[in-house]
Amino acid sequence: MPDLPIHVCFALLPDSLVLDWAGPAEALRIANQVLLAQGQPARFALHFVSPSPQSATSVGVVLTGLAPLPATLPTPAWVVLVGLPGQRIDVDHDDARALLHWLRGLRLASGRLELVTVCAGAVLAAHAGLLAGRRATTHHQHLDELTAVEPRCDVVSNRVFVADGPLHTSAGVTTGIDLMLQRIADTCSPAVAAQVAQTMVVALRRGPHDPERSPFLLHRNHLHAALHRVQDAVGQQPQAAWNVPAMAQVAHTSPRHLTRLFLEHAGIAPLQYLRRIRLAAAEAALRAGHNVTQAAALAGFSSDTQLRRAWHHFGQQGTPSEGGNRSR
Repeated sequence: MPDLPIHVCFALLPDSLVLDWAGPAEALRIANQVLLAQGQPARFALHFVSPSPQSATSVGVVLTGLAPLPATLPTPAWVVLVGLPGQRIDVDHDDARALLHWLRGLRLASGRLELVTVCAGAVLAAHAGLLAGRRATTHHQHLDELTAVEPRCDVVSNRVFVADGPLHTSAGVTTGIDLMLQRIADTCSPAVAAQVAQTMVVALRRGPHDPERSPFLLHRNHLHAALHRVQDAVGQQPQAAWNVPAMAQVAHTSPRHLTRLFLEHAGIAPLQYLRRIRLAAAEAALRAGHNVTQAAALAGFSSDTQLRRAWHHFGQQGTPSEGGNRSR
């Protein structure tokens, strides 16, 4: 059964910061394009809702045709709250009061109804009582305000974004794109997120204390289109019969030139890159409950032994047979 589309509702107030919602919305739109190009259904349905049918933005452009705040939300759904200009968030006006009343009726649950905040959108969530007992971050100018509005929130500073169950908060402005790329990686795949980042010409990053970036996202901080094509193809089908000539066919170049491109632009040899991707695919299979033999086959390794060699070559802890239990 295919995954249900995720309904993403951007809840906008007057003067909402344009980049806070436009950047993440574009990331989701591009993700849909990537999925459709792969023969998969679009995953995200975008909605722009507001207490008023039209609203001026932070740069003065007026949005019209905004949908009303919905009485009910489909499942699954994400609600996105964004920042506003100013040193403090003013909630003492009719639109803000209407939005907060609507937010207080939400019942967050992972995989069903999730909340995403960009910049000072976290302060709006705090005013609605949605951050009590949660970990969250916001723009550095609003950290003290967030703590004052909701003392029961564990406010985290110096982070790009923070995930806590059905709550996902980001530090502000461009970090909303970072957060949405991570949400795309979690929901679709790291390979899809990497293609979205390539299209948007942004770097994929995590917060300074998050785990190391996924191998699907490493070695992608370049603008070489042919090399990205190869990396996309390998990431989408790591179990295929890849070798350097097969990769070179995707890039429409010679095997020798492809190796030069990998070393120059990605900082890694093509077969080393392939082994990293296959190892990441095997780890995902182990976490999903497959045994070592099944994980090796699903990831494209010719045998358990080849998987074990790659496991130790790249410095993974323990053994593959322990990988599934350790990762849970």
